[in-house]
Amino acid sequence: MTKVRFAPSPTGKLHVGNVRTALFNYLFARQAGGIFVLRIDDTDVERSTQEYEDGIRTDLTWLGLKWDETFKQSDRFERYAAAAEELKAKGLLYACYETGDELERKRRLQMANGRPPVYDRAALELTDEDKAKLEAEGRKPHWRFKLSGNPVQWEDMVRGPVSIETSSLSDPILIREDGSYLYTLPSVCDDIDAEITHIIRGEDHTTNSGAQIEIFEALGGKAPVFGHQALLVGADGGKLSKRLGSLSMQDLRESEGYEAMAVNSLLGRIGTSDPVEPFHALEALMEGFALSKLTRSPARFDEEELARLNAKILHETEYATVEARLGEMDAAAGEAFWAAVRPNLERLRDAKDWAALVNGPVTPVIEADDADFITAAAEALPEGELTEASWGEWTNALKSSTGRKGKGLFMPLRHALTGQPRGPEMAVLLPLIGREEVLARLQRGAA
Repeated sequence: MTKVRFAPSPTGKLHVGNVRTALFNYLFARQAGGIFVLRIDDTDVERSTQEYEDGIRTDLTWLGLKWDETFKQSDRFERYAAAAEELKAKGLLYACYETGDELERKRRLQMANGRPPVYDRAALELTDEDKAKLEAEGRKPHWRFKLSGNPVQWEDMVRGPVSIETSSLSDPILIREDGSYLYTLPSVCDDIDAEITHIIRGEDHTTNSGAQIEIFEALGGKAPVFGHQALLVGADGGKLSKRLGSLSMQDLRESEGYEAMAVNSLLGRIGTSDPVEPFHALEALMEGFALSKLTRSPARFDEEELARLNAKILHETEYATVEARLGEMDAAAGEAFWAAVRPNLERLRDAKDWAALVNGPVTPVIEADDADFITAAAEALPEGELTEASWGEWTNALKSSTGRKGKGLFMPLRHALTGQPRGPEMAVLLPLIGREEVLARLQRGAA
C-alpha cells in the first residue's frame, strides 16, 4: 500500500512552496489508491501554536487535499527518547560539548586552510573524566549521529540516481543541548512507525536524505523511496523566499480572493513538461500527474499567471457550483445574472459589484452633449418586458432616428444605465435590470 506524508510545522502559515509539496504527495497517493497522512511536526514547542495548526488544516481542506490519517509529533516524545537510547547503545549517537561559537571558529579555520567545514569528531576523543569536567562547568551536551563515511545511494523518483558521500558531511545533530529534538530523528521514527513508503519533498532535503537513510537502517527500518522536486522561484527567476509571507494560503484565499483550483492548477503544472491550464477538480489534475514529468530546473511561480487561471476557471464555472457562495456575499441574483457577468470576472468577489450594478442604486454618467440623446432613448425603449433581443431592437431604432452609430450610440447608453465604461454585454444586462429601472436610470441621467 502506497503511503505518503505531508509534514508541516505549525510555526507559520502554509505558503505556495509548502502546498506544492502537499499537492504532489496527495496526487501521488490518490493515483496509487494509497494513503495520504498529515503529520504535524510540532517538536518546537515554543514556536508551535494551535492557531497555526488549525490554519494548516483549514488551508488543506480549502484546497481539497483531504488526509486519511493524522498525528502530532508532540504526542510521541517517549518514542523518540527510546530511539535515542537505542542509537546510544549502538555507539551511533554521541555527546558533544562545543558551544556554537566554538563550532563556528572551527569552521572558519577549516575553510581558511582550504578544508571542508566538516565536524572533526573531537567529542569522540573525550574521556568520561573530560565529560564530567565539562558538565561540572555547566555545559550540557548536544548529540550527533555517527555517519558511516560510506556513500549512500538511491534511485530518486525525480532526480534519478543519487549518491551522497557521507564522509563529506558533518555528523548531524539529532538532539540539542536543551534536550529538544531536531527534525531528523522524530521524522525517521515516524516514517518507520507509520510505514511511509514514499517521501516526496524539496530538493533542499537531498543531502539530508543521505544521512536519514543511515538512521533508518540503524533503527532497523527500511528507507522509503525518495523524490526531491526542484524548489520554487519567482517569475523573474529570483528567490521567492522573501515573498512567501504574502503568498500564504490564507492571504491568497481571503485577501486576494483566488479559487482553490486555480492554486492547485498552477502548482500542479509549473516545473513540469506539461502546459499550465485550468482544472476544475483535483481528479482531472491527477490524470496527467507524474513525478517523471518534473524538470530539474526551478519552477517559476508567477502570480499574474495565477490570476489568469483564476479568471479562466470562473469563466467556465457553472452557477450551481457558486450559488451558495454568491448568496453569502449578497450577490445571489440568479443563474441568468451569473451567465451575464462571469465572462467579466477575475475574482468571484467581483460578482458583488456587478450585482450592485444590476440591483442599484446606480449613478448615471451623462455627458452634456448626450442629454437629448438619453431623453430620446427613454422614449424609444421597447414596450413590455425586456429580453436579450430588446437591446438590438432598441439600438437599431435609435440609430435610425438619431443617426448615431458605434461608440457614439452604445457608450452613452452604457454610462447611463451602469455608470461604468465597460462590463457585461448590455443585451444580457438589460432584462436583468428590468424595464422600470432602465427607464428610471435614463430619466435620472437626462434630468
